[in-house]
Amino acid sequence: MTLSDSLIIPSWQAPANVHAFQTTRAGGLSVAPYDSLNLGDHVGDNPLTVARNRMLLNQLLPSEPVWLEQVHGTVVVDASQASCRPRADASVARRGGAVCVVMTADCLPLLLCDRQGTVVGAAHAGWRGLADGVIEATVGAMGIAPQDIHVWMGAAIGANAFEVGEEVRAVFVAQHPLAAKAFVPSAIAGKYLADLYALARLRLNALGIMAISGGNSCTYRDSARFFSYRRDGVTGRMGAFIWLD
Repeated sequence: MTLSDSLIIPSWQAPANVHAFQTTRAGGLSVAPYDSLNLGDHVGDNPLTVARNRMLLNQLLPSEPVWLEQVHGTVVVDASQASCRPRADASVARRGGAVCVVMTADCLPLLLCDRQGTVVGAAHAGWRGLADGVIEATVGAMGIAPQDIHVWMGAAIGANAFEVGEEVRAVFVAQHPLAAKAFVPSAIAGKYLADLYALARLRLNALGIMAISGGNSCTYRDSARFFSYRRDGVTGRMGAFIWLD
């Protein structure tokens, strides 16, 4: 499978000047267990191979992406002005050609844009980032009325595979009582299956964002297409990219 054929192109009502895609694990040069399009340079893969994978990807992009040092936090940077590898979990861009990217291997990647095509953003949302407010921080950094924002949810671990403890459930329910619906008791006492997609939708809706697409994949279950840290431990990273013309 070629790199272009392996990409996931969001199906959403974004303006024509907004471009976005998420990579899968296919189309690159890395060998097992990072096979084959690993974009993470922090997971133990050969650094030269990761650089070559990124070079392959750069052929599809208008500029070098602003790669982030992701820490499961809520810091948002401006991709048009960011320095090399900022410590952040989201970025926004208003200048054409500036590429926002987040890397994931189970966590939820969110791509955002406004209806007018003036600003885009990308956010890395694992459960910690969701609970701490990475979505709210990213939307705030965009500076756009929530009703004018479109969101696409990329591939993440699905609701039937993401087992968490009672402490995780308690955090979300304390913030939003309706979050209780996103947790189903698992076969292990005190454990729950959590729906990251549902938790993200809840927080987006609470902000007034209703134009939400995606959220139909499971990185854990689909080993042929996706990296999954929860499934494999040692694995690669996928990227979700967005930019303006």
